[in-house]
Amino acid sequence: MRIVVMGVSGAGKSTVALALAARLGGVYLDADDLHDDAARAKMAAGVPLTDEDRAPWLGRVGLAFTTAGEAGPVVIACSALRRRYRDLIRAEATEPIFFAALELDEATLARRMAARTDHFMPVALLASQLDTLEPLEADEWGVTVSTRDSVTEVVARIVEALPAQGTIEST
Repeated sequence: MRIVVMGVSGAGKSTVALALAARLGGVYLDADDLHDDAARAKMAAGVPLTDEDRAPWLGRVGLAFTTAGEAGPVVIACSALRRRYRDLIRAEATEPIFFAALELDEATLARRMAARTDHFMPVALLASQLDTLEPLEADEWGVTVSTRDSVTEVVARIVEALPAQGTIEST
């Protein structure tokens, strides 16, 4: 099984994806680790990435599913804000991808982002992320979950939405 936990910065992608991977006995990866130095520097300076900046990174995210191994589920925390970004990830992956979209109100997102001291994404880019965000479409395989509840409850909702063992839906 291949899962992307997606959403804007501050939504809890890394925390939820790590907990989900642990619950499923799988591998956790953070797409932020796949950004190149130029993209990280641009975002740290408060400059949003362009689609041209993102394309190679999204390709690396899709390929990471293949390189992560076949030992079990692979869960990647990745913004995947637009449909076309999710399509780029799917194009590089070798199996269908389930998307768990995390949502939360802007004020809480801003508070969470401001409290982080070890992340390159400044609060100043939250508005551009929210403007960019495209919810999952009806033909995309996944679920949307609020992160207002505990991580345990969010993970449980995602697990409930996953297909039964051995069944895969196409995307």
